[in-house]
Amino acid sequence: MSEPVTDTATATSQATHELVLERVFDAPPARVYQAWTDPEILKQWFAPKPFTTPSAVLDVRPGGSSTIVMRDPDGNEYPNQGVYLEVEPGRKLVSTDAYTRAWVPANEPFMTMILTFDEAGDGRTKARYVVRHWTEEARKRHEEMGFYEGWGQCADQLSELLSRG
Repeated sequence: MSEPVTDTATATSQATHELVLERVFDAPPARVYQAWTDPEILKQWFAPKPFTTPSAVLDVRPGGSSTIVMRDPDGNEYPNQGVYLEVEPGRKLVSTDAYTRAWVPANEPFMTMILTFDEAGDGRTKARYVVRHWTEEARKRHEEMGFYEGWGQCADQLSELLSRG
């Protein structure tokens, strides 16, 4: 069983622009990382239910693009495009929506996400999601959109998936 979600605002100068979520998963870092980088696994947990993830195209390398499509119960689709900035297999992913592919700027950049996957002992992983926004207003908007609730639910779904082996 995974530990409860810890919602924290950092005490750094970035605090007004960051949202942070931490979770301990009962799986080693390599498996948690794989759940973020294997499109077939990611599609099983990425969107908070009742949304689904019908499509995920991931070119997991620095400069590689990603497109993850979420679908609501009415069939409306929400594509999320971005570019990987840093990739440390099994340990860290940094991506941004400031670019849509290669180095093509997005119309409205919103955030950069830093994911880390650290050993937590006994085959467990401490995952830390740090989301940095361009402005304090964007951070507030993301929080009001349900950042903690949505990502908390997704983390629960990922935990359940990992527990099935």
